[in-house]
Amino acid sequence: MSSVEIGLWSFPVLILLIFMRVPIAAAMLGTGVVGTYIVLGKWAPILSQMKAISWTTNANYSLSIIPLFLLMGQFAARGGMSQALFNAAAAFLGHRKGGVAMAAVGACAGFGSICGSSLATAATMAQVALPELKRNGYSGGLASAALAAGGTLGILIPPSVVLVIYAILAEQNIAKLFLAAFVPGLLAALSYLVVIAIYVRVKPESAGHAARIPWAKRVPALIAVWPVAAIFFLVVGGIYLGWFTPTQAAAIGAGGAGLVAWAKGGLDRRSLLACFKDTAVSTGMIFFIVLGASVFNSFLAFSRLPQVGAEWVTAQGFAPMTVLVIILLLYIVFGCIMDSLSMIVLTVPIFFPIVTAMDFGLSPEHFAIWFGILVLMVAEIGMITPPVGLNLFIISGMSRDVEIRETYRGIVPFVTADLLRIVILTAFPIISIFLV
Repeated sequence: MSSVEIGLWSFPVLILLIFMRVPIAAAMLGTGVVGTYIVLGKWAPILSQMKAISWTTNANYSLSIIPLFLLMGQFAARGGMSQALFNAAAAFLGHRKGGVAMAAVGACAGFGSICGSSLATAATMAQVALPELKRNGYSGGLASAALAAGGTLGILIPPSVVLVIYAILAEQNIAKLFLAAFVPGLLAALSYLVVIAIYVRVKPESAGHAARIPWAKRVPALIAVWPVAAIFFLVVGGIYLGWFTPTQAAAIGAGGAGLVAWAKGGLDRRSLLACFKDTAVSTGMIFFIVLGASVFNSFLAFSRLPQVGAEWVTAQGFAPMTVLVIILLLYIVFGCIMDSLSMIVLTVPIFFPIVTAMDFGLSPEHFAIWFGILVLMVAEIGMITPPVGLNLFIISGMSRDVEIRETYRGIVPFVTADLLRIVILTAFPIISIFLV
């Protein structure tokens, strides 16, 4: 069996391990180590490689931005910012048809701007919005689907942990990727609002009515979200204006969110330790995934599968856009069986060299940024598509009176909106790169 064939066989083995519920980081690591041994036939190079990869992967300075953004999200949740965002959005939208669900999506967008994690956004906003959605007569399918879809805005609207990983893998500027993600992220939020508006008109029984809130209460609710606006301006604005590097901005954002949480009484010694612990656990999980993917991708390099694949695609004479569409379709399929972070760290080193060798009429930097935004958007779909739609399971676990099948039915219009948005962003790259 040739090394290329060994590389090809590694993918069904990896998928089998994932379906056997082996943690995906361990599955990639184990497949990579065994595959490298089969290709090389000796253990000494593998042990040397493991030492080098472990150091070069985890000592990457750019990765330090990840625990800081995660810690910022922890502090933001403790500081009651999620509740303030929902209250402000509900004050202006709640009385409209489907308005409370729209407010939940708007609050998810706001929280995502200071969190960077889809799962954290979905879980945090569900605690705040689910009781209000139920109290106002919203069906379980619409309520759970709106929150699951809204949670994906945590990785679409900068800062985004997944986009940081892509920037490291593709060797791109993190600040420019954040800037490029801003408009597509807003389009995602607006498309979800449109979906809710259509949904409640097609199924009027799925949404109740909330009382109109007078302006005397709207203004204080709006003023209460100033910490979110301030932190977002410090982090994202500070990066774009050249005040801070992305890592410095993440540290300042985490510190600012911590001060707000402490001032509001949501942070004491016990909760502070809990924030550090949760951040450490999430960071360890992410770093383990990155390490496992690095080992697996190193094995693929030894097998020469990516090089042979790129040469084969080039020899077929496919149009560049055809290749891109096929890759995006593969991402949608992969998103159904693995989480977005694992999917990106596993596939970007394989697909990126293939597409960068083709002419899309863009500069190399603009193409890399556009491709990164498309990958981010498709990865977001994986968060809300069965069978491994993690946001769906999180929301379902927090709303046990709603059957998962009802949530699956409710998410279909949101996934449809996502697919339409990807078609638009693919057809018009300028939407992603005109701010860069």
